[in-house]
Amino acid sequence: MSDKRIKNIKKELLSDNWYTLNKFTFDFQMNNGDWVTQIRECYDRGNGAVILLYNREKQTVILVKQFRMPTYVNDNKNGFLIEACAGVLDNHNPEDCIRKEVEEETGYKIKTVQKVFEAYSSPGSVTEILHYFIAEYSDQMKVSEGGGLASETEDIEVLEIPFVEAIKMISLGEIRDIKTISLLQYAQVNRLLEC
Repeated sequence: MSDKRIKNIKKELLSDNWYTLNKFTFDFQMNNGDWVTQIRECYDRGNGAVILLYNREKQTVILVKQFRMPTYVNDNKNGFLIEACAGVLDNHNPEDCIRKEVEEETGYKIKTVQKVFEAYSSPGSVTEILHYFIAEYSDQMKVSEGGGLASETEDIEVLEIPFVEAIKMISLGEIRDIKTISLLQYAQVNRLLEC
């Protein structure tokens, strides 16, 4: 990590409760050549992986519904979001992480996943890079009810939704999670399923 336009970086730990919040003070050279001192807070929750499970025969996708406190405090009436299955890497490689998360959250045991891209989630304040995957699922792959891990106090509802309905849910404001919207639109643009 080196750039001639950034120098004198100072890091101060603000919180290490759930994940890590650091304050960075640094000198930054503007496009006009002037140097300015900037202060930014960066939340480090680790990198993650997310996946869209889809079934061509049934024209459906598997999504999950769970409570998200940050959305609740930011005007999401009940705090629940409909999302694609996702998780933090926790020292796993992205492929192993997402297969593990799929089984824990949805109850499907998948073997083959396809990485389609990776992207920063909220680069203004969060360090996280998300690895985006897709995978086909079938009823035969269902090995449990899913719902997440009790040890992590997860309470996840598994949803099998017609793809056409999931796309409509975006414009209706029923799906408001950017990683899920990105994967649904990827599936739409690449004609994985019919709209």
